[in-house]
Amino acid sequence: MERAVVLNSDYSFLGLVSWKRAVKLVVKNKVEVIKASEREICYGDGKMPVPLVLRLIHLVRYVYKNKVPFTRKNVYIRDKHTCQYCGAQSKLSIYHVLPRMRGGKNTFENCVACCIPCNTYKDKRTPREAGMMLKRPPYEPTIMEFLMIKMKTLGIDRVLKDLGVF
Repeated sequence: MERAVVLNSDYSFLGLVSWKRAVKLVVKNKVEVIKASEREICYGDGKMPVPLVLRLIHLVRYVYKNKVPFTRKNVYIRDKHTCQYCGAQSKLSIYHVLPRMRGGKNTFENCVACCIPCNTYKDKRTPREAGMMLKRPPYEPTIMEFLMIKMKTLGIDRVLKDLGVF
């Protein structure tokens, strides 16, 4: 399943859409195709290459909220789907640095991705009490930093570099 990158008219990254949504945007003349794949789709009497990178024709001024929303998925993206103790990349869960039973909150500054064995070992202790060291302290990512991490995770940074966007 292919996805397309959507750029604002000033070439800033806006997000990802499915190839079907990308085709609809092209047909409605809301975007210009910057790069297309070799795969083609048939419609009516014609053929059209599947768009990979799109640029909006009109600038969208307000795009993002002030902060990256705190969600499990966004913590995994920030931590690059890697346990922040042992570096494992499977069977991850969310781990509270300061346990919730001790007043720890559900925030970027208190939560990290952690594999289940490390989370079980740590239990309801702080990392210091458990004798465990975080590979990197938890932090709240900026919107731009978060988007860059997300694009690298999806492998889109190569496409954008080829186009000279970054």
